[in-house]
Amino acid sequence: MKISEASGVSGVSARSLRHYEDEGLIVPGRFSNGFRDYCQSTIDRVLVIRSLLESGLPVRLIREVLAGFTDGSDVGTDVVCAEFLHEVQSHRDRLAARIAVLSDQKAALDVYLREARRTDL
Repeated sequence: MKISEASGVSGVSARSLRHYEDEGLIVPGRFSNGFRDYCQSTIDRVLVIRSLLESGLPVRLIREVLAGFTDGSDVGTDVVCAEFLHEVQSHRDRLAARIAVLSDQKAALDVYLREARRTDL
């Protein structure tokens, strides 16, 4: 299917599909006229990519794990999964630390605003 069809089926913009290709996340086929040709397996991959991106994972990490699943062999798949899960856990831990800092900053601002309102009365 052409890029416009793939966009409609996947819910991902044509621009995003081109970006995924530029990043090496997908490799669509090509028609004889050079237009991109998206098969169902590429659409399925796009849906996985979109889900991973929406969860906040960086493209670098997504590229690494997808490469491990499509290198043509089943050897090391468990290792790829274990490494990927470790990377996901590390990413989640970094997010949790950032959230904690932001929560502390929000709490400090809440205190400031409460105090400021008291002095305005």
